[in-house]
Amino acid sequence: MYFVSSNEHKFKEIKKLLSEFSSTPLRLEHKKLKLLEIQSSSLSEVAKAKANHAFDLIRNEVLVEDDGLFIESLNNFPGVYSSYVYDTIGNIGILDLLKNKKSRKATFKSLIAYYDGKNLKTFDGQVDGFISEQMFEGGWGFDPIFIPEDMDRAFAQMDLKLKNKYSHRKLALKEFYSWYIKNNVAERK
Repeated sequence: MYFVSSNEHKFKEIKKLLSEFSSTPLRLEHKKLKLLEIQSSSLSEVAKAKANHAFDLIRNEVLVEDDGLFIESLNNFPGVYSSYVYDTIGNIGILDLLKNKKSRKATFKSLIAYYDGKNLKTFDGQVDGFISEQMFEGGWGFDPIFIPEDMDRAFAQMDLKLKNKYSHRKLALKEFYSWYIKNNVAERK
């Protein structure tokens, strides 16, 4: 199975998370490709389109992930546009947008899509939290500004083991892994 993404950090996290679910984790290889990203307000639609594109390129079972940071006081912005927003205004831009906002509530969502040419399935996970008032060192993406609910530090301040305990990506992957094993998808190959 291939995890298709241009993001090396995601692959490392996903590989580590999958290894926690079983003593015999799935064989997952990284295929570093930039996939088409459709314009949609739905993470599910974006992830499904990416999975279709990845399968068309590789012709083998694929796993892709799309995620978003949804900030309540910004009407769930940047949401599905998180990657673009990160590349353009970054964490500093997000902090600037929240400068005069009382609520800093946010949700990190992950949507995993699996496709093998027949089965196109999605699995989601989310973690609630808030946006910090400052940017912390470490991590990647929005990790330096996102603090999970009931925690006193940002994802960037956590080691990978602690971060994965609260991870939206872990929740989505766990759902995928359970489905994959339960349905014996690997054995039908």
